Amino acid sequence: MKIFVDENIPNMTVEKLCQMGHDVMDIRGTEKEGLSDNGIWEIVEEQERLLITTDKGFAYHRDDKHQGIIIVRLKKPNRKKIHSRILQALSEFKESEWEGLTVIMRDNVQITWRSSEEGLFQ
Repeated sequence: MKIFVDENIPNMTVEKLCQMGHDVMDIRGTEKEGLSDNGIWEIVEEQERLLITTDKGFAYHRDDKHQGIIIVRLKKPNRKKIHSRILQALSEFKESEWEGLTVIMRDNVQITWRSSEEGLFQ
């Protein structure tokens, strides 16, 4: 799966995703580091990548056409908790199910949307 990880996703998660065989784009350490949310969204759309982030602002794109969004929103985040919630979200859906899917991972619950044509389903 083609994945874009926002700058706030732990390196251990990027490494694990690569080990799992995913094509992971991480802009840390590149000229694109610090890119605006709009710039990130343009890359995600253009390259048809699933977006993984902790930035709740990307939830506004849930009704847009996209390859999937995972947003991790924890009360007391740390890299291990973020890592765990991302892997959990990825394990719950097949690669073919991610198109148009937005998953917000909280501490103990998750919220899941399909694009507006199908509406909220979980």
